[in-house]
Amino acid sequence: MAETSRKYGGFLCRIAWNILRSRSDAEECVNDTYLRTWNAIPPSRPTAFQAWLGRIVRNLSLDRYKQLRAAKRGGEGMELLLGELDECLPSLHRTDKALEDQEIADLITDFLNTLAPENRIMFLRRYWYGQEIARIAADLCCGQGKVKSSLFRTRKALRRYLESEEVFL
Repeated sequence: MAETSRKYGGFLCRIAWNILRSRSDAEECVNDTYLRTWNAIPPSRPTAFQAWLGRIVRNLSLDRYKQLRAAKRGGEGMELLLGELDECLPSLHRTDKALEDQEIADLITDFLNTLAPENRIMFLRRYWYGQEIARIAADLCCGQGKVKSSLFRTRKALRRYLESEEVFL
């Protein structure tokens, strides 16, 4: 576990921080990630270990965020981020007519594979890792306007793609 923490700790902390914006809550989610990893690894080691760890910490952080949000009813970080995707994803009240979650995830993956690498990176960094637009722009050496435009066009294209696949929004 010490080697896992040394190698992936910063990566996991960034994901948790981007969602929670609280150092103590982020550290708690990262520690819970190590516990889940310890309990899950003996049967089989995932081939994409870093992505597997990232998914665990992201899910734990989102659960923690929902728990905190229910308790406090405050903050706008994740509401803003998730609100940007509202027009691209099926609404909760239409789940009876939408595809199962895994089928939607597969369609989104197929869509992302059609994007130019830079657009795919921007989309994933914003909506998977929860990074701020300014950070994405700085890391990719471009302007914030370019990132915003790319994300806007990608969301519109995702919506059209899902509608063409008969995922009703």
